[in-house]
Amino acid sequence: MEGIKEYNMRIQRLKSTEEPPMELLLTADPSEENINEYLSNGQCYVVKEDEFIIGVYVLVHTMRTKMELVNVAVLERYQGKGIGKKLIQHAIANVQLQGYRFIDVGTGNSSIHQLKLYQQCGFRMVKIRRDYFIKNYDEPIYENGIQCRDMVRLSILLQS
Repeated sequence: MEGIKEYNMRIQRLKSTEEPPMELLLTADPSEENINEYLSNGQCYVVKEDEFIIGVYVLVHTMRTKMELVNVAVLERYQGKGIGKKLIQHAIANVQLQGYRFIDVGTGNSSIHQLKLYQQCGFRMVKIRRDYFIKNYDEPIYENGIQCRDMVRLSILLQS
Protein backbone atom coordinates (compact mmCIF):
# COMPACT_ATOMS: atom_id res chain seq x y z
CA MET A 1 0.00 0.00 0.00
CA GLU A 2 2.61 2.45 -1.07
CA GLY A 3 1.62 6.05 -0.50
CA ILE A 4 -0.78 5.40 2.37
CA LYS A 5 1.85 5.43 5.11
CA GLU A 6 2.44 9.14 4.60
CA TYR A 7 -1.15 9.90 5.60
CA ASN A 8 -2.71 9.75 9.08
CA MET A 9 -5.82 7.93 7.80
CA ARG A 10 -8.69 6.13 9.42
CA ILE A 11 -11.85 4.67 7.92
CA GLN A 12 -15.03 5.04 9.95
CA ARG A 13 -18.77 4.91 9.52
CA LEU A 14 -20.27 8.34 9.06
CA LYS A 15 -22.14 9.39 12.19
CA SER A 16 -25.85 10.19 11.88
CA THR A 17 -25.04 13.75 12.99
CA GLU A 18 -22.50 14.22 10.17
CA GLU A 19 -23.37 15.43 6.70
CA PRO A 20 -22.41 13.02 3.92
CA PRO A 21 -19.68 14.39 1.62
CA MET A 22 -22.10 15.06 -1.26
CA GLU A 23 -19.58 16.87 -3.44
CA LEU A 24 -17.24 13.88 -3.23
CA LEU A 25 -20.05 11.35 -3.79
CA LEU A 26 -21.10 13.28 -6.91
CA THR A 27 -17.67 12.64 -8.45
CA ALA A 28 -18.58 8.93 -8.65
CA ASP A 29 -22.31 9.30 -9.41
CA PRO A 30 -23.63 12.49 -11.06
CA SER A 31 -27.19 11.94 -9.77
CA GLU A 32 -27.86 13.62 -6.43
CA GLU A 33 -31.27 11.90 -6.42
CA ASN A 34 -29.64 8.45 -6.67
CA ILE A 35 -27.11 9.32 -3.99
CA ASN A 36 -29.80 10.54 -1.57
CA GLU A 37 -31.78 7.36 -2.16
CA TYR A 38 -28.93 4.98 -1.40
CA LEU A 39 -27.68 7.10 1.50
CA SER A 40 -31.12 6.80 3.13
CA ASN A 41 -30.90 2.98 2.96
CA GLY A 42 -27.16 2.48 3.16
CA GLN A 43 -24.09 2.58 5.31
CA CYS A 44 -21.70 5.44 4.51
CA TYR A 45 -18.02 5.12 5.43
CA VAL A 46 -15.42 7.84 5.11
CA VAL A 47 -11.65 7.91 5.21
CA LYS A 48 -10.24 10.93 6.94
CA GLU A 49 -6.81 12.46 7.07
CA ASP A 50 -6.86 14.11 10.46
CA GLU A 51 -10.46 15.47 10.41
CA PHE A 52 -10.67 16.08 6.65
CA ILE A 53 -12.68 13.59 4.51
CA ILE A 54 -10.56 12.41 1.58
CA GLY A 55 -12.56 9.34 0.51
CA VAL A 56 -15.94 7.68 0.86
CA TYR A 57 -17.83 4.49 0.11
CA VAL A 58 -21.47 3.45 0.54
CA LEU A 59 -22.87 -0.05 1.07
CA VAL A 60 -26.51 -1.00 0.53
CA HIS A 61 -28.22 -4.22 1.62
CA THR A 62 -29.78 -5.68 -1.55
CA MET A 63 -30.68 -9.26 -0.62
CA ARG A 64 -30.56 -11.47 2.45
CA THR A 65 -27.06 -12.66 1.55
CA LYS A 66 -25.79 -9.70 -0.48
CA MET A 67 -24.64 -6.10 -0.14
CA GLU A 68 -23.75 -3.74 -2.93
CA LEU A 69 -20.93 -1.24 -3.01
CA VAL A 70 -22.76 1.66 -4.67
CA ASN A 71 -20.27 4.52 -4.50
CA VAL A 72 -16.51 4.79 -4.02
CA ALA A 73 -14.79 8.14 -4.37
CA VAL A 74 -11.43 9.66 -3.45
CA LEU A 75 -10.51 13.32 -3.70
CA GLU A 76 -8.59 13.88 -6.92
CA ARG A 77 -5.35 15.00 -5.26
CA TYR A 78 -5.28 11.76 -3.22
CA GLN A 79 -5.95 9.44 -6.18
CA GLY A 80 -3.24 7.04 -7.31
CA LYS A 81 -1.96 6.50 -3.76
CA GLY A 82 -3.80 3.25 -2.91
CA ILE A 83 -6.64 4.89 -0.98
CA GLY A 84 -9.39 3.64 -3.31
CA LYS A 85 -8.03 0.11 -3.03
CA LYS A 86 -7.92 0.44 0.76
CA LEU A 87 -11.57 1.59 0.79
CA ILE A 88 -12.67 -1.33 -1.39
CA GLN A 89 -10.75 -3.83 0.75
CA HIS A 90 -12.35 -2.30 3.87
CA ALA A 91 -15.80 -2.63 2.25
CA ILE A 92 -15.20 -6.29 1.39
CA ALA A 93 -14.03 -7.11 4.94
CA ASN A 94 -16.90 -5.08 6.39
CA VAL A 95 -19.53 -6.96 4.35
CA GLN A 96 -17.98 -10.28 5.34
CA LEU A 97 -17.95 -9.31 9.04
CA GLN A 98 -21.64 -8.47 8.78
CA GLY A 99 -22.29 -12.05 7.67
CA TYR A 100 -23.11 -11.54 4.01
CA ARG A 101 -22.02 -14.04 1.36
CA PHE A 102 -21.68 -11.70 -1.62
CA ILE A 103 -20.60 -8.16 -2.37
CA ASP A 104 -21.55 -6.66 -5.73
CA VAL A 105 -20.58 -3.48 -7.53
CA GLY A 106 -21.63 -1.88 -10.79
CA THR A 107 -19.59 0.53 -12.88
CA GLY A 108 -19.68 2.02 -16.33
CA ASN A 109 -18.22 0.43 -19.43
CA SER A 110 -16.10 3.59 -19.77
CA SER A 111 -14.73 3.40 -16.20
CA ILE A 112 -11.49 1.73 -17.25
CA HIS A 113 -9.52 2.50 -14.07
CA GLN A 114 -12.38 1.39 -11.81
CA LEU A 115 -12.82 -1.88 -13.73
CA LYS A 116 -9.12 -2.58 -13.27
CA LEU A 117 -9.21 -1.72 -9.56
CA TYR A 118 -12.29 -3.85 -8.79
CA GLN A 119 -10.73 -6.84 -10.52
CA GLN A 120 -7.44 -6.32 -8.65
CA CYS A 121 -9.51 -6.45 -5.44
CA GLY A 122 -11.02 -9.81 -6.38
CA PHE A 123 -14.28 -8.87 -8.12
CA ARG A 124 -15.32 -10.89 -11.18
CA MET A 125 -17.56 -9.67 -13.99
CA VAL A 126 -20.97 -11.33 -13.85
CA LYS A 127 -23.34 -9.31 -16.03
CA ILE A 128 -23.72 -6.34 -18.37
CA ARG A 129 -26.81 -4.14 -18.13
CA ARG A 130 -27.05 -2.71 -21.63
CA ASP A 131 -27.87 1.01 -21.97
CA TYR A 132 -28.24 1.41 -18.17
CA PHE A 133 -26.66 4.88 -18.11
CA ILE A 134 -28.57 6.01 -21.22
CA LYS A 135 -31.91 5.04 -19.63
CA ASN A 136 -31.22 6.16 -16.04
CA TYR A 137 -29.32 9.46 -16.39
CA ASP A 138 -30.62 12.66 -17.98
CA GLU A 139 -27.26 13.79 -19.35
CA PRO A 140 -24.75 11.67 -21.29
CA ILE A 141 -21.67 10.66 -19.29
CA TYR A 142 -18.23 10.49 -20.90
CA GLU A 143 -15.07 9.04 -19.36
CA ASN A 144 -11.74 8.32 -20.99
CA GLY A 145 -13.14 9.51 -24.34
CA ILE A 146 -15.89 6.83 -24.23
CA GLN A 147 -19.62 7.32 -23.70
CA CYS A 148 -20.76 5.53 -20.57
CA ARG A 149 -23.67 3.41 -21.82
CA ASP A 150 -23.60 0.00 -20.16
CA MET A 151 -23.25 -1.00 -16.51
CA VAL A 152 -20.72 -3.74 -15.88
CA ARG A 153 -21.75 -5.78 -12.81
CA LEU A 154 -19.03 -7.44 -10.73
CA SER A 155 -19.27 -9.67 -7.67
CA ILE A 156 -17.27 -11.53 -5.04
CA LEU A 157 -18.36 -14.71 -3.27
CA LEU A 158 -17.06 -14.22 0.27
CA GLN A 159 -15.60 -16.98 2.43
CA SER A 160 -17.96 -18.12 5.17
